[in-house]
Formats: sequence, C-alpha cells, structure tokens
Amino acid sequence: MLKLYVYGYLNQVRSSRKLKRECHRNVEVMWLMKKLSPDHKTIADFRKDNVDYIKGVFKEFVYLCRSLDLYGAQLVAIDGTKFRAVNSKSNNLNEKTRSETKVDR
Repeated sequence: MLKLYVYGYLNQVRSSRKLKRECHRNVEVMWLMKKLSPDHKTIADFRKDNVDYIKGVFKEFVYLCRSLDLYGAQLVAIDGTKFRAVNSKSNNLNEKTRSETKVDR
C-alpha cells in the first residue's frame, strides 16, 4: 500500500478513487502492486491510519537525496506571475458592484 501511495505522490494522483482506477488501468501500477487492486476505502484508511509512518518515509527520502547530493540548494526561484480570474459579470464583485448590490437589496 505504501508503494501505491508513493506512486500517487510522485505522479500527482492524490484521490483514493483515482489510485484505485490506476490499479486497474496502468500497467506500471499493476506491476508495482503485483496485480492487487485495493478498494478506495482501503487506500483511504491506510493513509489515515499511517500518517506518521508516511511522513517518516518521505523524510528519509529527503535525507537520502541530500546524502547523494541530489539537491543543490544553491538557487531559489520565486515566480510572481499574476493571472486574472475568468468569471461572469453576474459573479464579478469589486467595489463598484458591491455597493450596487447593497443598494438593490
């Protein structure tokens, strides 16, 4: 089960239902799980019951990567990009529309 959870973490599959689907669909996961396909509830319960152990595994992974010099830790980049939200005029709230909605009520 831990292998399935780590696979999901590395491939950005967080949902237990999606992990269950991957067990039936993805050959890589079938090999990893030896063709076992746990129910979504089993996956969710494993995650809930073993939070401390899972955190420990990921901490050990980070320590391993640091000991192998896989992290340079010399460059930090921050992206300051801002995107405008796309919304309809009926949901658009700003100072002008907020004051108009107070008057309408």
